Amino acid sequence: MGFRPLHDRVLVRRVEAEAKTAGGIIIPDTAQEKPQEGEVVSVGSGARTDDGKITPPDVKAGDKILFGKWSGTEVKIGGEDLIIMKESDILGIVG
Repeated sequence: MGFRPLHDRVLVRRVEAEAKTAGGIIIPDTAQEKPQEGEVVSVGSGARTDDGKITPPDVKAGDKILFGKWSGTEVKIGGEDLIIMKESDILGIVG
C-alpha cells in the first residue's frame, strides 16, 4: 500500500454493514449507518511519553476493533476508503 501512520495513529478499514436486520427486513443504503467496527490495516510506532520514551501500541495489524461513531478522519488511499485515527479513539478489540 505504501502508507504507514505516524506515532500513535492507526489505519483502519471499516467492515461492511449488514444490509438486513435480524427479522429479515432489508435496509436501503441511504438508511444504513456506518459501522463502528473495523480491521486494523497498519499502526504507527507508538506514542512518545514526556521523558522521550516510546510506548508501543496495544493493537496490531489484523485486529478487529470497535471505535467511536465520530472517530478519525476518512481518507482514500489506493482507491480504498480508510480511516486514520489515534489509538486512544479505539474503544476495544473484538475477540
